[in-house]
Amino acid sequence: MDKLIVSSSPHFNGRKTTQNIMLDVIIGLMPASVASIIIFGPRAFLVIAVCVASCILSEYLSRKVMKRPQTVMDLSCVVTGLLLALNLPVTINPLIAAFGGVIAIVVVKQMFGGIGQNFVNPALTARIVLMNSFPARMTHWVAAFDYSATADAVTTATPLAEYASNGGAGWPGYLDMFLGVHGGCLGETCALAILIGGVYLIVRKVISPVIPVTYLATVAVFSAILGRDPLFDLLAGGLMLGAFFMATDYTTSPLYFKARIVFAIGCGLLTIIIREFGSLPEGVSYSIVLMNIITPLIERYVKPTSFGKPKEKKKKEGAA
Repeated sequence: MDKLIVSSSPHFNGRKTTQNIMLDVIIGLMPASVASIIIFGPRAFLVIAVCVASCILSEYLSRKVMKRPQTVMDLSCVVTGLLLALNLPVTINPLIAAFGGVIAIVVVKQMFGGIGQNFVNPALTARIVLMNSFPARMTHWVAAFDYSATADAVTTATPLAEYASNGGAGWPGYLDMFLGVHGGCLGETCALAILIGGVYLIVRKVISPVIPVTYLATVAVFSAILGRDPLFDLLAGGLMLGAFFMATDYTTSPLYFKARIVFAIGCGLLTIIIREFGSLPEGVSYSIVLMNIITPLIERYVKPTSFGKPKEKKKKEGAA
């Protein structure tokens, strides 16, 4: 006779695991990674390899030192390494890239308890730390398809930098920006590759389209209000990469539908404000991290009513 087993939920395990989800994100990042190697040459592969290796090693050693179960095989550290690499210029010193991996995994992730415990995106936070620590190296851009040595490479400006300094003159055309034929970070240049990866994640139901669509729409609307070029702002900088792959991070983004809308609008508004009025031409990283910090506050005030709980009746005026 079979025994009656009494246990707490969940009683059935779903097919989705952290490892499966992270593997889908890695696949989604492959088009942007391959495009970066095509556009910037073999050195782009070196930067990606160094960042991924640094994140894996940092995760393994930190878990070992903290005497916690190993989590390397859930592949979240690989995703962090890929995202960090795609937010760096191809000319970055490999030691600086490795340092960024240590910051992302050890400081931002593991010191707060590991996966699911960090309150800001590890890759973006590491990029901000590197940007403030090594500003010259983090803003050294080279022209697309210039595979020469770093010292001999032809330096160039990103479309956003051209827009900020020349009032829109000298930036590449829409097609070049869509295909990635311009300077910039490894993963932010080719909008086509990012869209392919983003659509893959939406089709696989790894991410919801709510945050990326709302984020992009907000940027476009406020860009038009401020007299900028909405299509330019959508294609320029790290907006596409941030909207599809970093603003949608499970740990640091809201769970509820309305909260996601508020979160994405905040990201879009901050991005366009920094681009228009800030001293930096780009604002995606800072916008997402700032909204990560206030995500708990958003969820507190935009929390849906629990199922079966009656709505509170409004008190009539004059009532005691």
